[in-house]
Amino acid sequence: MIKITFPDGSVREYNEGVTGLQIAESISARLAQDVLACGVNGETYDLSRPINHDATIVLYKWEDEEGKHAFWHTSAHLLAEALQELYPGIQFGIGPAIENGFYYDVDPGEAVIKESDLPAIEAKMAELAAKKEALVRRDIAKADALKMFGERGETYKCELISELEDGHITTYTQGAFTDLCRGPHLTSTAPIKAIKLLSVAGAYWRGHEDRKQLTRIYGITFPKKKMLDEYLAMLEEAKKRDHRKLGKEMELFMFSDVVGKGLPMWLPKGTALRIRLQEFLRRIQSRYDYQEVMCPPIGNKLLYVTSGHYAKYGKDSFQPIHTPEEGEEYFLKPMNCPHHCMIYKNTPHSYKDLPLRIAEFGTVCRYEQSGELHGLTRVRSFTQDDAHIFCRPDQVKDEFLRVMDIISIVFKSMNFENFEAQISLRDKENREKYIGSDENWEKAEQAIVEACQEKGLPAKIEYGEAAFYGPKLDFMVKDAIGRRWQLGTIQVDYNLPERFQLEYMGSDNQKHRPVMIHRAPFGSMERFVAVLIEHTAGKFPLWLTPDQVAILPISEKFNDYAEQVKAYLKQHDIRALVDDRNEKIGRKIRDNEMKRIPYMLIVGEKEMENGEVSVRKQGEGDKGTMKYEEFAKILNEEVQDMVNKY
Repeated sequence: MIKITFPDGSVREYNEGVTGLQIAESISARLAQDVLACGVNGETYDLSRPINHDATIVLYKWEDEEGKHAFWHTSAHLLAEALQELYPGIQFGIGPAIENGFYYDVDPGEAVIKESDLPAIEAKMAELAAKKEALVRRDIAKADALKMFGERGETYKCELISELEDGHITTYTQGAFTDLCRGPHLTSTAPIKAIKLLSVAGAYWRGHEDRKQLTRIYGITFPKKKMLDEYLAMLEEAKKRDHRKLGKEMELFMFSDVVGKGLPMWLPKGTALRIRLQEFLRRIQSRYDYQEVMCPPIGNKLLYVTSGHYAKYGKDSFQPIHTPEEGEEYFLKPMNCPHHCMIYKNTPHSYKDLPLRIAEFGTVCRYEQSGELHGLTRVRSFTQDDAHIFCRPDQVKDEFLRVMDIISIVFKSMNFENFEAQISLRDKENREKYIGSDENWEKAEQAIVEACQEKGLPAKIEYGEAAFYGPKLDFMVKDAIGRRWQLGTIQVDYNLPERFQLEYMGSDNQKHRPVMIHRAPFGSMERFVAVLIEHTAGKFPLWLTPDQVAILPISEKFNDYAEQVKAYLKQHDIRALVDDRNEKIGRKIRDNEMKRIPYMLIVGEKEMENGEVSVRKQGEGDKGTMKYEEFAKILNEEVQDMVNKY
């Protein structure tokens, strides 16, 4: 017998070899019907996989991320099975579950898979799912795996197998399809009831531009058709909110292939919005005693070799800049933290000087692959609202809590009320990809866990997601239509101070290493603005929006009066424009509604005679007529109320 411990702390005994499904059945038939996968000692298992030792268990349903992951991972295999039937000789790359759905990278040989082919592939997937094929997991020796996939001409799978360790290789089979896979999966294809293949794209094998470009098919599935219908409706809404579309309409930013792919340029209105965001954060940071610094946009290669960034990210950087001096190399700055380490090192520090908090809106450059660039959310040049706190070990938790307070203020001010936290820790098995001692890692990880507990912030722990230099706390924001975005981040780092030999003189007159905390509440200005556009559908808070007021003269006879109103508003720090186009007033109202301008002031003969404006509010319609001085006072009070809240 083995002991199984449940999340509530209760313990039951089962026969060795019991499966997650059998455990669910022992609790209730309904639970067994709903459960999709299970967590065994923190690792996600198939429900049919035997448990041979004492363990803690969590049963995952559709509502759980792990349940969705197993569902969509199985759906990726179902897609591959359908493609195998429809395209004989097709070769398979990888087919993972992703945050929303799944994809599979395939090499169809001479065939070309187009968007118009997706309905036929969907139909084949539905036909196969209806057979309720069981997914069977098998352990396989490396030699046997190479032989099996080699005989099938699966060169991509053989390449993957060659890099795996013998004794840790598994396959999954459903129907006539067998795939190299570690799982987890559903027990069968039966729960997959609603299928939609979303798009076809190109993807270089293993993400390298010098490798063959494969065909990537994206899809999503659900256990109920209603869920699919709701998801597709959300996608339609997401298209309307797409920051690339709205950013162009609102004249916020632009891209130019002449300048370079993935290099955003901020137009005047977008620049003004961005500056207001920066000033907002500066005001908050000043309350928490941050000092702002500025660093150059490049750095000597040796700086990034010392920090470890060159070894980890050298391949993702722009090519080095070679100077006339022999052997001298520079890189466009990929990170701000090495520069900030050198600022700390510039001055001797005592324990009384700490914590030292330095901040910078620092622009960095990374050579993202062209196929992964996406509007402002994935670019090659971006500005981080970066800060680094150098503190004593006994100050880590308090400083971490203070940063959590700043992030909370930022999120509330932007109406990001729905967010969750993720604690990213080291991989339990593979420690080779991290730098630093186990002792320091354990201290850093414990500080993050305790800070979340103290704040009462529920946080999901993810192993293997830490940065190479330390654990971190990431904030996942849900936007207005339910999508999750990773924005703010806080990271504890014992390693860069060691690498740069940073020191402070302790109260014992001995030299000690400071601890470094990395933090970025916005994450990056580009990504934050993109998320904010899509969250608000371009209807920014009044204090932030580029144009607060549009003044609409009924005819050109009232243009001068409109300019008079604009001048008064400008004197009172209100951002206004005059729409003096020779268009009917109805057209002007519609056009300025589309520009998401919060207020419209309509002026005609009556308004001019009385020194008044007719007020319309975005989404609310007519608000009556008033003196423009009164309107300015009301609008400024509205803005001030918003600003004072934070």
